[in-house]
Formats: sequence, C-alpha cells, structure tokens
Amino acid sequence: MARNFNDDISTPEKFVITLELVPGRESSGRTIDTINAISQEAYQDKRISAVSITDNPGGNPALSPDAIGRNILNCGMDVIVHFTCRDTNRMGMESRALQLAHMGMKNILALTGDYSGKGFGGRGTPVFDFDSVILTSMLNDLNRRLIKTGHSSVFVTGCAVSPFKYTEAETWVQYKKLERKFEAGASFTITQLGYDIDKYEELLLYKNDRQLDYPALASLYLLDKRSARPMHAGRVPGVHVTKKLFDRVMEEWQDPQEGKKQAIERTARLGVVLKGIGYKGIHLGGIHDSFDTVGRILDRMEEIEHNWQDYREQFTEDEPNRFYLYKKTAATKSIPSRDAIKVKLSENCHYLFLRTAHDLFFDKNASFAPVYRKISSSLDKNKASWVLKRFLEDPFKKMMLSCQSCGDCGIQHVGFLCPESGCPKHTRNGACGGSNNGYCEVNPDKLCVWVRAYRRMRKHGEAEKLACELVPPRLWELKDTSSWINFHLDRDHQGGQQPAAKKPAKQSEAKG
Repeated sequence: MARNFNDDISTPEKFVITLELVPGRESSGRTIDTINAISQEAYQDKRISAVSITDNPGGNPALSPDAIGRNILNCGMDVIVHFTCRDTNRMGMESRALQLAHMGMKNILALTGDYSGKGFGGRGTPVFDFDSVILTSMLNDLNRRLIKTGHSSVFVTGCAVSPFKYTEAETWVQYKKLERKFEAGASFTITQLGYDIDKYEELLLYKNDRQLDYPALASLYLLDKRSARPMHAGRVPGVHVTKKLFDRVMEEWQDPQEGKKQAIERTARLGVVLKGIGYKGIHLGGIHDSFDTVGRILDRMEEIEHNWQDYREQFTEDEPNRFYLYKKTAATKSIPSRDAIKVKLSENCHYLFLRTAHDLFFDKNASFAPVYRKISSSLDKNKASWVLKRFLEDPFKKMMLSCQSCGDCGIQHVGFLCPESGCPKHTRNGACGGSNNGYCEVNPDKLCVWVRAYRRMRKHGEAEKLACELVPPRLWELKDTSSWINFHLDRDHQGGQQPAAKKPAKQSEAKG
C-alpha cells in the first residue's frame, strides 16, 4: 500500500516521521543507488510517511529532486520535493510546479533557498525572483486553477522555520514570516536543525499564542564530525551547533563505532523529547549510508519514549546573552520577553525622516494625494516623467537608500530600508533563515536588513507593522521607471491587482 504523507499529517493520533535525502552531483551511480535503496527500505519498514529530496542544497548543483522523486514515488513511498526560489524566475517556477503536478508529486516544501554556490565556471547568478512566502502563494493560486478545472490531486505545501535565532529582532521576524507563509497557503512546517529544546518549545508556544493550528515537524540530524564542523562554523544557514556540542562530537568520533553509537543515541533522545513536548513529528537527516541507521534510531525511540522527561535537560543550552521569546516564571508559566534595544541616532533619524516623507507624499488617503496623482498623470502623458526621476527621485533615493531603480518600491515594508540593495535575496516578506546573530548570511559583516528594520520600528512601538501582510512580488516591467509616478498611478505592486494579493484558498481546498 502506497504511503500518503498528507493523510498521515492530517491524522491527529499519528506521529509522523519523514526522512531527508540529498542527491549528489551525478545522474546515476553509488549515491543515487543508495538513495533508491534507502527509500525502498523505508517503504518496507512502514514507519516513514515520506522521504524529502533536497533542491541543490548549499546552492550547489545536484540531481533534480523531481527526477529522483518520481522514481521513489513509483515504488510506493510518498515524496516531499524541496522547491527553492534561487535558480529560476517566476515563469520557470510555475513551469516546474506544473511539471510536478503532471508527475503526481504534490507534497512541496517551499523555500527561499541558500545563496548560490559554485557551478560550471564559477558562482551562478542568484535569481530570487520570489521569496518563500510568494512561492507558497503562487502554489496556492495554482491549486485554485487546478480545482476549477476538475483536478482532485493538488499541492500540499509546507514551509520551513528556523527557531534557532538568538536575538530578539531575528526571532520576531522569523515567526512573523511564518505567519505570512501560513496565510499564503502553507499547511505544515518543518524546523531547521538545532539542539536547544527551549527554542524548539518556543515555536510551539508562539503557534499556540497566535492560534496557528498547523502541524510542525522538528528536524533531527545524525551528527558526525564531518557535518558538525560546517554547522558549528555557521556555514549551514539556519543551523545551530554550539562549541560545547561540537567538541563532544569530535571526541566521540575519535572512535568511529563509538561516535556513531553516540550519534544514534543523541538523535533518539532528542526525538522522544520533541514528541513529548508536542511536535507532530520529526524530520530526520544525515543518513547517507543505509536505512539500518534509521531503523536503529526509531527502535531506540520506541524503547525510551515512556521516560522522555529524563532526557530534556540534556538539550537545555545554558549560554549567556541569548534571547528567548518567552521566559518562565516561578509558576512555570511562559510570558513574552523583551530585550532592551539600542538604535543609532543616524538609524533613528533616517527612519523618522523617510517615514514622515512617506506619510506626506505616498499615502493615498492624504489631503494632497489627488494633487500628486494629477501631477503624475500629467508628467506621464507628456512623457516627462524622466525629468522627475533623473533630477529628483534618483539623486534622493540613491543617497538615502542606495536605490536600484526597480520602479516598484518596497521600502515601506522593510522599515524604510531597500529590500533590493539591502538584501542579497531581495526578500520582501521577512528575513530568510540564514542570518547569524543578526548578521546577513551572504554578507556576514553587515546586519540583516530585517534586523535593522525591526530595531528602528521597535523603538517607536511599531514592530507589529513589520511583516504584517503578504507583499506581492516585484513588477519587473517597471524597472528603470519612476517608482513615485508608478505609485500614484497605481502601477506598482500596491495597486492590488496581482494574484498574490488575493485571499488564499481555504485550507480544505489546498489539501484537496
């Protein structure tokens, strides 16, 4: 009998187990044979609901998850296909989605994706036409179209979240983005990897506070010395391995047999603790040799799950200067926590100046809005908008924002900072999961633009406005035109005419 991930994750009493597999940079051979063998054994074992196939992890080329996923699906094992925004534009992404629908692969993990790695001849051009929120919205819109044409099998879209953020700004924006993903049509989430049980629990508390009644799977990983090194060094975006844990793993793996034994035990213990605190399931990675290792982990979990509380303290990380969204009182009740945030005078003045200018000139409910519209219309009809752009708009915005002249300005969504020049992934719906201690995944010497936005808005009690709504994708047809005139003539993304601005389909429809 074929596995059905959507049925399993929708069954209240079912604890779901999924297995992540990573294709290599080859079309056939030992790695692919191993993946196929692990998938077949996972199907025979009957405890695995689906295997997930990564999409060029680390931004480096590998066999497409679509190709190998189809082979696995034909064997009866359900598949979750990772779908990133890094390598193709919106036309390519929609084409790929239609291909997946045609091939019968409906479980999608929608991701913004790691920044581009190296391919033939060097680093590839990072596309990032969409972020994960807009991708989820696109898949949801495609669901509507499929339903209207009589299709019963539609996409079940999941999303990722990284709870392992240790500054207030990163934590807040990460969870706000999660809300936008659910609003856009996501029906489940999978966490990034970490070993801090308080952060794992923080996500559940936030979901409960915000009434986000969607299943969450927690990532686990068979941690060996080869994988622990880049994870500890911060080279795997969103993943957190402390120095203490790293040193312990290095010591354990001095004897490979002992190292693997300890890795299996650690993974099993964390798995039962996560099940005990309320996760819907686990998402297991780091399996590269055979399914036997998976079986040993699951067997051990079954042996020790009755006393999972005994292992919780092993995953409590007592590190200084870490932010947790909730703090526990003496009565063990969790209450929201806040840190003191300092904002540079220059940042504060920049924000206040641009916010005031926006309220005066770019609020369609402002008193002079009809006047601005008439002026814009006149300049546009007389083909004189270039005068405004060249002599006023460009000098002002380049000086204040390092403007990229996209013609579809999104600064009002990011605390009056530019998402095009300020974010290498051009995200307009909240930060990606790759920031580290507030700094950008791609440019580690610069603060994440969303961290900057949160700090300046939090100072003025406006943090709730940040990432509070789904922002439609950038309109590329407006490139090198006046964003000021486009705004007043309703040509930009704020005109509300795009599919991404429509209300998402009901969850029951999205699940088919």
